[in-house]
Amino acid sequence: MRMVWHRASLRRQTVAGLRAPRSGAKRHCEAAKRSTAAACLLGGLRRSFAAIAALMLAGLIAGPATALAQQARPASTRVTFTKDVAPIFQARCQSCHRPGTVAPMSLLTYQDARPWARAIKDRVVRREMPPWHYDKTAGIQKLKGDISLTDEQIATIAAWVDAGAPMGDPKDMPAALVFNDEAWTIGKPDLVITAPTDTIYAEGPDWWVNRNVESAIVEDRYIKAVETRVSKEGRLVVHHAIATLIQEESEPQAGTAGRTVLRGPVVNIDEGTYLSEYAVGKYGETFPEGTGRVIRAGAKVRFNMHYHAVGKQIPATTSVGFVFYPKGYQPKRFIMDLFPHENDTIDIPPGQMTRTDVYYSLPKAARLIGFQPHMHMRGKAMCMEAIYLDGNREMLSCVDRFDFNWHVMYQYQDDVAPLLPKGTTIHLIAIHDNTATSRRNPDPTLWVGWGQRSIDDMAAAHINTEFMEDADYERALAERKARQGKAAGTQQQP
Repeated sequence: MRMVWHRASLRRQTVAGLRAPRSGAKRHCEAAKRSTAAACLLGGLRRSFAAIAALMLAGLIAGPATALAQQARPASTRVTFTKDVAPIFQARCQSCHRPGTVAPMSLLTYQDARPWARAIKDRVVRREMPPWHYDKTAGIQKLKGDISLTDEQIATIAAWVDAGAPMGDPKDMPAALVFNDEAWTIGKPDLVITAPTDTIYAEGPDWWVNRNVESAIVEDRYIKAVETRVSKEGRLVVHHAIATLIQEESEPQAGTAGRTVLRGPVVNIDEGTYLSEYAVGKYGETFPEGTGRVIRAGAKVRFNMHYHAVGKQIPATTSVGFVFYPKGYQPKRFIMDLFPHENDTIDIPPGQMTRTDVYYSLPKAARLIGFQPHMHMRGKAMCMEAIYLDGNREMLSCVDRFDFNWHVMYQYQDDVAPLLPKGTTIHLIAIHDNTATSRRNPDPTLWVGWGQRSIDDMAAAHINTEFMEDADYERALAERKARQGKAAGTQQQP
């Protein structure tokens, strides 16, 4: 039920069986001029991510957020809710933390936030909230829509809590924000297609169901932005909702039994059926200018739903919204959802932390638009690196605090989106934690393999990808180098 369903090679090993880092780690440390041995070790082991997990598990490395919490603010600085903390909550928290949402409490007012002060500090210092779990010390750092807190904001919240969480002067309180739960993140859609409402039982196992809905599209339209969303009350019971298209496709994309199978790289905008996914923390997608997806005349939308019971009967309605390019305009390139994964051989023994490696070789040159790790409850971390044909490696992205409750697509800013030549291998390094120390582990005594249930697990990633012809790749690479050279020259001018 994905745009691309690649089988990939895997190597599973427990942390205890890892080899020592190669000499490249030492060179990395020397080049970076790390100030402490622990920081040097952490940086040098990025390419042996399971070893990092072992050190974290043993408590030998303190995360940067923990160290930050120990930094004292000047004694003369008095931090209050109304003047210092409320603006941070408005900018980063209140879109979710308000009445009627999936958040466990509201942070709109001082009275709302004060009882949760210690819990707020704990989650913020751990960088678990806001839900932006991207590693700020590895890979590409220029991302779109970054909702993470700065070091200064974290220190401000921690100082407020340490001071007893004072309210401050009510006159300093910023004006309340106005929220619209009916607004789409992609803007007003040109077309909305809605699935029939499902009512989810109060008690019972997870439920997977497909709903096929006519689009009523009478001519091919090219998609600039797309968003799958769930009704407000239904968000409590929807684990995820995936929207795909059932439509006539060209030969490279022909599939069976409703499943799209990629037999070759997708370059043409007119190929492909994946639309978008709803999951907590994942919203609409707006494609870079000149790129997009296509919905054909007579197409149907398939809603693949995963529901879970929460103790009371709840209705859920899912819709997909489209923003189209103007009629007559045809994008040049297609954005597809690459989904490298490993299924059958995932092996996570009881009480152990494991590493899974997934590989996918690019059949064409490509620009990577975004990266979203996909694991389940025992998922701990995932890195993505590029292995070039000459053997060199480049770390692209790491999510070092993976949280199954949040599925975030980390989108690269246009000027740093990876441009990779044909034959480059995408290497995913997935860490699963099946130990008793993992707070989200439902049962560390069980062996875990691949499965669709939340208590099973996966090792995969959604990678928004634009495949390119060689000439387009060389042109894009030359244009980027020219821009970088111009920027460097401007910076050197007195």
